[in-house]
Amino acid sequence: MPESTASPFLRAAGLTKRFGGFHALRDVDIEVRERAIHAVIGPNGAGKTTLFNLLSGVMAPDSGEIAFLDRPLGRLRPHRRAALGIARTFQNIRLFGHMTVLENVMLGEHWRIYPSLWRSFVKASLHRPLGEAREETEMRRRALETLEFVGLADRRHVMATDLPYGEQRLLELGRALAMEPRLLLLDEPAAGMNIRETEDLDALICKVRDRGVTVVLVEHDMNLVMGISDRITVLNFGDKIAEGSPSEVQLNPAVIEAYLGEEGTL
Repeated sequence: MPESTASPFLRAAGLTKRFGGFHALRDVDIEVRERAIHAVIGPNGAGKTTLFNLLSGVMAPDSGEIAFLDRPLGRLRPHRRAALGIARTFQNIRLFGHMTVLENVMLGEHWRIYPSLWRSFVKASLHRPLGEAREETEMRRRALETLEFVGLADRRHVMATDLPYGEQRLLELGRALAMEPRLLLLDEPAAGMNIRETEDLDALICKVRDRGVTVVLVEHDMNLVMGISDRITVLNFGDKIAEGSPSEVQLNPAVIEAYLGEEGTL
């Protein structure tokens, strides 16, 4: 397993987010080391996706701070964080169904080069076929390399909506990787996958980490989480209740209590 740097790659301190009188997160701290796979787990409603929304800039915290590579992120919008090297996938798949598999990944290339989401989408949409200019040709080449990496190269001309669910998950991951992130936030990437697909995803996430990308993972599949994570943070009703290695978390009484009665207990 790759060695971590001495200082936190990503640090969040005192994160609090309220919706009305409900605390989705309450004074949560988390530190992620470079080139690690760091999982965030917890029962439904624990605050995991809210944490991702704060880290990626989809939402702003009510209090607390986030720093990436020792740079405070403040209220930077998602596209500005993407320009710094932060990419994410979503619990609910967000693909462009009218585009092919290759075009979806090339859109990730556009987002990397053109920080404005609207400008990147317009430039990608107006090129028919994509790849006429030298810049577009290079984007196509890199996108094909990414598709090869995630195992979808032979599906490049298929419309995104025609892919089976598990391959749509891989496509969203490929599009995020096309942005060349240093930090990749994966929100339930194994959701809806069968056992074989999950095993393949397990190996793919490790390959992503081995390429030097730091991964923060929200996932309900405990076999996947325990098998690949270097460190795990556990949330419950908006509070951080435990953190440590997989073996430490599995034996933590507070974690065991939080998962009692939950499907997929530790």
